[in-house]
Amino acid sequence: MEPTPHPELTVALALAAGILAQSVSRLLRLPGIVLLLACGALLGPEVLGWIQPRSLGEGLFGIVDFGVAVILFEGGLNLEWSRLKRHEAAIRRLITFGALVTWAGATGLAALALGWRFELATLFGALVVVTGPTVIQPLLRDMRLRPRIKTILEAEGVLIDPVGALLAGFLLQLVIAPRLTTFASETLGVVVSIGFGVLVGLAAGFALAGALRYRVLVARNYENIFALASVVLLFEACNTVMEPSGLVAVTVAGVVIGNLDTRVGHELREFKDQLTVLLVGMLFVLLSADVALDDVRALGLGGLAVVAGLILIVRPLGVWLSTRGLKLTLQERVFIGGVAPRGIVAAAIASITAATLEAQGVSGGTALRALVFSTIAGTVVVSGVFAYPLAWALKIRLPTRDRVAIFGAGGLALSLAGALRDGGVSVMFIESDPKRCHAAEQAGHDVVFGDPLDERTMQRARMELVGTVVGLTFNEHANGLFVREARESYEVGRGYVAIEEMDDPHTRHLIQRSGLDVLFDGPHDQARWDVRCRHGEIEVALFEFGQPDTTAPASPIRTNEAAAPSSPRTNAKDCYALLTRQRRTRAWPFHLGFSPKPGDLASVALYRPERLSAIAQLGRLGWRQKSAGGVTAPSEPTDAQTL
Repeated sequence: MEPTPHPELTVALALAAGILAQSVSRLLRLPGIVLLLACGALLGPEVLGWIQPRSLGEGLFGIVDFGVAVILFEGGLNLEWSRLKRHEAAIRRLITFGALVTWAGATGLAALALGWRFELATLFGALVVVTGPTVIQPLLRDMRLRPRIKTILEAEGVLIDPVGALLAGFLLQLVIAPRLTTFASETLGVVVSIGFGVLVGLAAGFALAGALRYRVLVARNYENIFALASVVLLFEACNTVMEPSGLVAVTVAGVVIGNLDTRVGHELREFKDQLTVLLVGMLFVLLSADVALDDVRALGLGGLAVVAGLILIVRPLGVWLSTRGLKLTLQERVFIGGVAPRGIVAAAIASITAATLEAQGVSGGTALRALVFSTIAGTVVVSGVFAYPLAWALKIRLPTRDRVAIFGAGGLALSLAGALRDGGVSVMFIESDPKRCHAAEQAGHDVVFGDPLDERTMQRARMELVGTVVGLTFNEHANGLFVREARESYEVGRGYVAIEEMDDPHTRHLIQRSGLDVLFDGPHDQARWDVRCRHGEIEVALFEFGQPDTTAPASPIRTNEAAAPSSPRTNAKDCYALLTRQRRTRAWPFHLGFSPKPGDLASVALYRPERLSAIAQLGRLGWRQKSAGGVTAPSEPTDAQTL
């Protein structure tokens, strides 16, 4: 006797298997969907039989609806309106004209290669129009493509999902009831559904953003779950009034909220991203377990021909025709045409469509679902394997993120930039003071004039090339804001902030919790060092770390212990600052907590009137001057001394 299926166990196993498969695929740098499809087939009824999707009954499609709503909302959150506006023409053409080319091409392939009747072939064409953010974004995450290509592919993946779903729903009704009146009513219904979804999505997006920003009805720490509940309610309410307008509504709401200041934007994105990973894993395992392997094998060579035609002919042709006359290079058009993996929305809609056809007694639903899942597997594998080498061959990847961006050109900033440059690092300043900009340019550095919290300034700074950011103004709050914005919005890996004191014992903990490091060897008075720089009283010398010199005379100047949070700095003679550290060939900004090893080099700013005392104190800490004389830091030009 066969074991009785347990719906609760099916969901629990799908959740666990989905997360495990995606985690392993991330470690192995493989497309996650490949392992998810394999897990579904292995754990499904045909092999181990642990997961029984049919035991969920109609509840399976309720879970699918819930997952798709959250996934589309999360995709919308990550679309920046400013980037969409810059590439509006390419995105609009891909999700309209490009979608029509894909639909027509896929329909023709299914009819010719498999001999399907026209109605079923058109349904297949509609189902594979979509690409999907859940496969596009992980694929592009580590590729470092040019921002234009990345924006176009991500936006297409998010915005084309509702288009494909609406088209599939429209054609499904025509297949079930092929009458002229049905065609007219369904056409009008699609138009009205899109308009209704856009309007409701806009209204709900602004309302939810306002509630999150001003904490109207939303208590602190309840923002994420409030947003989740609102999204699910929005999706189901819109579908109840006019199906399937919920797909459009949640996507539009996500775009609106993602482009408004809600005070919890970063936390909301992180929460939705993790929830999306959970839901994508569960849904793919459940839906792939519901596909019989015999149905996939029954497609034979015709199925392979359809998938190959979509990848090699239909997608490149659609992109080529859609992007004619646009300011895209040949290499960019070729890459976009070579990347179109299908994702969870295609799988979900295919399963729902197949179930509807079976319920209405229309044949072909099983083969349709098998061909869609074959398309998902084929496009994901091909994109996952060939996208990276294709980007490399076409030379559309960005250079390595090896640039350091320094906010503020006063205080120790010029000395730090000079030491980094001597260590082989490319440095760029972001400064809003014209005189300081001129001083940095005179010292030979690249300078971007403007407010670093303004998006246009960050675009001119080309933050996609920056791997390290430094907040080095006299305003500690502004330093922190700049570094956090660079790390959260532009995915910069390392961030350092200059602070003046650490009297509060919680300061270091707060800085570390936010992922930042304290610049130099501890707190320094930037205003004081700025005066010294303008008076030409700073020199930069190279030191090498060895063993501490316990025979050196005691000095009244500070020690590392004096810079610790538990001991407020009391010494007014701030006479040296460790600027950079160098191990092997590359220099990095020195930061509090760095543990040097014998042989490490450090560039140190010395206050000339206290030079000997500073050298003696550094010797007690294990630092020996590398050469007899230090290298004098470039002082600011005469006209900058009025700063």
